[in-house]
Amino acid sequence: MSTEPSQDTAPPAEHWRSYGPLDLHPILVHAMEAFNEHGYHGTSVRDIAGRVGVTVPALYYHYENKQALLATLLETSIMDVLDRCRAAAGEAGDDPLARLCGMVESIVLYMAHRRQLAFLDTEIRSLEPQNRARYVALRDYLEHMLLDAVEAGRAQGVFTTPIPADAVRSVLTMCQGVANWFRADGPLTAEEVAERHVLLCLGTVGHPGTVTGDPALPFPRHSSLRPSSPARTPVPRRSVPPASR
Repeated sequence: MSTEPSQDTAPPAEHWRSYGPLDLHPILVHAMEAFNEHGYHGTSVRDIAGRVGVTVPALYYHYENKQALLATLLETSIMDVLDRCRAAAGEAGDDPLARLCGMVESIVLYMAHRRQLAFLDTEIRSLEPQNRARYVALRDYLEHMLLDAVEAGRAQGVFTTPIPADAVRSVLTMCQGVANWFRADGPLTAEEVAERHVLLCLGTVGHPGTVTGDPALPFPRHSSLRPSSPARTPVPRRSVPPASR
């Protein structure tokens, strides 16, 4: 598998905001659930086969081993994120502010709507060297897409951060963290969480509007940015309920 996303035509603009049912092979679905509940090393192939309702040899007919299941899930996830980011960036055109806002929105929406897949990023440490290198290359590609927008914005005076690479890493960390705490039945919708994270990320890269109080977000507003609700009790690391968005 190439470590660079396809350069064919990006998905339609409306695609990156749309989320239907998760379309995965049943074996992958049950592997994803088991890895989230018990961790990669705490899950056996026999456990996964039992969840699917097949024998271990039957599972091996589809996937070579447990490592292949994890690598497939992680690459499926990161490729979906990249496709959606490319669509968001393509919709924004050459405006670096719109590009950054669109990509941040698309990442946060993904983390909220595809929590179970996105949460598996914590298992990158369990990938074997070759699989890890391929996944890291794809994740680096995503980071460079964001960095390109920030650098273009700095050149135009739209962003003022003196440390763009560090700022982008902070942006990604903040966005990816949504998969750890977002709940479909929580006080904010995925769209409202995305809007707030766009504002937070603009502050991270030094957009003047975050100081003056007028960031002029170039995407549809989903809330009035009302004050946050009281913090909720933290959820244990492996407690990831089925995604419902």
